[in-house]
Amino acid sequence: MEAAGGGGGVVVEPMPGYEELVRRSYASLAGALRGCSDCGWERARRAWAESVCLSWGEPLLCLLGALALTLLRRAATRRLFQPFAEWCQLLPKDAAKMPESAWKLAYYMLSWSYSAYLLFFTNYPFFHDPPSVFYDWKRGMEVPLDIAGAYLLQGSFYSHSIYAALYMDAWRKDSVIMLVHHVVTLMLIVFSYMLRYHNVGILVLFLHDISDIQLEFTKLNVYFKYRGGVYHQLNDIISNAGCISFSVSWFWFRLYWFPLKVLYATCHSSLRSVPDIPFYFFFNALLFVLTLMNIYWFLYIILFVAKVFLGEVREVNDVREYDLDDGKKVAVAAKMKDGPTLSSWKEGKHLKNGMVKDKRL
Repeated sequence: MEAAGGGGGVVVEPMPGYEELVRRSYASLAGALRGCSDCGWERARRAWAESVCLSWGEPLLCLLGALALTLLRRAATRRLFQPFAEWCQLLPKDAAKMPESAWKLAYYMLSWSYSAYLLFFTNYPFFHDPPSVFYDWKRGMEVPLDIAGAYLLQGSFYSHSIYAALYMDAWRKDSVIMLVHHVVTLMLIVFSYMLRYHNVGILVLFLHDISDIQLEFTKLNVYFKYRGGVYHQLNDIISNAGCISFSVSWFWFRLYWFPLKVLYATCHSSLRSVPDIPFYFFFNALLFVLTLMNIYWFLYIILFVAKVFLGEVREVNDVREYDLDDGKKVAVAAKMKDGPTLSSWKEGKHLKNGMVKDKRL
């Protein structure tokens, strides 16, 4: 496989600090804006005609992949996740949410493992030398097969995720933001592929998927704390540790490495390698929106951790959802000591989009 980076004699540029990021990125953005004397729809149309490269079969393949993932998720939910939740005698609301987290955990482990393989076990130098994502960039350049496979997988998943957020996933406090996140991510995947910024895309996906693995793993342990009417301390300990690990990884990967590696490369280094790089402002705007959403969710995380330390929250739960309060969980767990099945707890509830939900919600 041919490496996508620069030659062996290229000196790796050290990762900047936040101050350098802001100063150099601002200077590059301002300079590009001042130098853009003919910016407008006409220039965008020319850049689109000259730079965009996409065959008709590629989006069709992505849509087929999204359909396949949707069908696979439905099959796994009905034949594996739901029967396992019933066998474990989870609380009804936890049993309703468990399949979603199990599916996402399986996917993110696969996708993150593959992006880690590309970045650390091949010749691609993008993680250790982020500016190299734009070395040798050319309009219409061929996408390496291993990276194209990763893009097909991710594009199919986020196309599926938009549908799933509306019709399959449990509705949460931040579901609208999550839907916007899926749309922005899919736009980044599509445009970075069409414009041949695929090297950047692999780095972005690697830095984001690791937090999702820890989030879904932590949520699963939250759901499995009460099984068959019995409290399981090991799952409680793991969920507490997972909450801490998730919070640290979110900051480290999404708010430390992501700006200093990705935004620095796209805002500053890109213009040094390709002075007339197309759709410079549009692509960076999408990345800035993604950064703002990362900050929004991190503030959410900090608020939850503060409530834990202040004693306002007695145990780690899925803070993005309207969970049963502690008293109701204890009462339901006590009733489940006689070993009822999942179906016996649907009384007084209604089904919406295949998910069990309280009427009061």
